[in-house]
Amino acid sequence: MPYIKKGEIADDPYVRLGGDEPVPTDVPVIVPLEWLLAQTPQSLEGRNVPLGVALPNDKPESLLEPYLPRLSLIALDFPIYRDGRAFTQARRLREAYGFRGEIRAEGDVLRDQFLFMVRSGFDAFEVRKDKDAKAFAEALQEFSGFYQPSGVGDAHFRFRFAPPFSPARKEGESDA
Repeated sequence: MPYIKKGEIADDPYVRLGGDEPVPTDVPVIVPLEWLLAQTPQSLEGRNVPLGVALPNDKPESLLEPYLPRLSLIALDFPIYRDGRAFTQARRLREAYGFRGEIRAEGDVLRDQFLFMVRSGFDAFEVRKDKDAKAFAEALQEFSGFYQPSGVGDAHFRFRFAPPFSPARKEGESDA
């Protein structure tokens, strides 16, 4: 499957492991959630290579909280394109937990959703088709501005006139 990182097709440095495979200590790996939860956060401190985890979209991201300082990647699953729970997981990982590592979209990743995935906090993608990988840059250039804030902290527009009452403003303050 093509791997997109920083908007370009790249070689995936991670090896994905199944359930019973031994975890190598000399290459970056993506482990199943069950393997990670069987470890203590302290037992991972001696690892000198990047560690990633595959988080199913039916599991809460809060399970990862004690491990986040030791993780370099979290792979979030889109089992079918209509299932958007991974959007919420990505946004919460960025905003609520402050995760700054790679958040990878995998599974049924559609080119029509690239822009929304980036705005939710994803920064890497596994896509099924080479032509989808090539269309990634085009998808990001489709819109030049947004009214909604995003999970990556880019509010492109500010309203020129605030509503008559805004609890965030004190009397006499303006938005300018």
